[in-house]
Amino acid sequence: MIRTVLISGAGIAGPTLAYWLLRYGFEPTIIERAPAPRIGGYMIDFWGVGFDVAERMGLIPCLKQQSYQIREVSFLDRRGKRLAGFGWNAFRAALNDRFFSILRGDLASRIFEEIQDKVEVLFGNTVQGIVQDDRGVQVTFEAGASRRFDLVIAADGLHSVVRNLAFGDELQFEKYLGYCIASFTVPGYTHRDEGAYVGYNVPRRMVARYALRDNRTGFLFVFEQKDKPSLTLHERSAQQRLLQDLYEGAGWECPAILEAMRSCKDFYFDAVSQIRVENWARGRVALVGDAGFCPSLLAGEGSAFAMAGAYLLAGELRNAGDDYQTAFRNYQSQFGPFIQRKQKGARGLAGWFAPKTKIGLFVRNKVTNLMAVPWIANYTMRRMVSDRFALPAASA
Repeated sequence: MIRTVLISGAGIAGPTLAYWLLRYGFEPTIIERAPAPRIGGYMIDFWGVGFDVAERMGLIPCLKQQSYQIREVSFLDRRGKRLAGFGWNAFRAALNDRFFSILRGDLASRIFEEIQDKVEVLFGNTVQGIVQDDRGVQVTFEAGASRRFDLVIAADGLHSVVRNLAFGDELQFEKYLGYCIASFTVPGYTHRDEGAYVGYNVPRRMVARYALRDNRTGFLFVFEQKDKPSLTLHERSAQQRLLQDLYEGAGWECPAILEAMRSCKDFYFDAVSQIRVENWARGRVALVGDAGFCPSLLAGEGSAFAMAGAYLLAGELRNAGDDYQTAFRNYQSQFGPFIQRKQKGARGLAGWFAPKTKIGLFVRNKVTNLMAVPWIANYTMRRMVSDRFALPAASA
């Protein structure tokens, strides 16, 4: 009988999956490399299928309390003069107000709170080896003795350890989109625009800031990098040196932002990539969230897709009983076509954040300003949200 499930990753997909598996009578265990739940992180827009799953988990009231009501997006010139922008009201109206912005870490923390006292969680550890047989999976941990589980689910993100062990090297699944992203938060930054997402561009580079509670400010860098950064850039000092080289002398508030970066505690850096895996399961190991279908960091719905994928996977495991292979197939056949459409639509988004030429910036700004026209905003937003995925009812 299928009961014990090891979930690698305590971000968003992993705890969501554990929540639903627990509800359906399974015995999930989470393993997470970090020593504790990660907090903070960059701002995400939360809507669509993720909102639907969170609502079924009863999380919307508390998530709204932790959220931020961003009223507008503005792009400025090097002297701080507004060049372009649009408001979020049309977007909220198109979604019937089922939309808010929240720090990714705040979303993950709130989901984790739902399961932390009900599920075994192995922090500060990771999977080192996987051996499957017809009765289960023998899992070797980096720290501690090996254990057996009926199933193993990779919910450990773009750079999934479990996917590498069970499916093969990351390079065969990663599609690098030619850009990189960095983010961090700091207290006491001088410039604040409450309720606004404020960006500045030069060709191939963007930096933006947004005001947070407790006098903190978040920053986001998006920049073109033709070749994917080498492994040496996994060191924070090298990552920050690259940003220093790219943005020093770029204008606007870049000197102050780079200076603030030196003292940040939560620096994040990664390539903008998609993960495309033809089959989301191999034997008793399956993928969920960014580990299986990362749409890219700039697509805006990765967290929502992770929650929806976890919800669907748990439901199919519940429906299929011991026939986990059928559960895995049904999970992908339901969600896979939707994900493929979303990944296809996301491939050009990085160019909107960081156009490559001055002409490209000019066009982006002009198109952005058209969003101030109500009927254009309404038409555009409704087209953006028309491709919705209808979640099945939760299993009894």
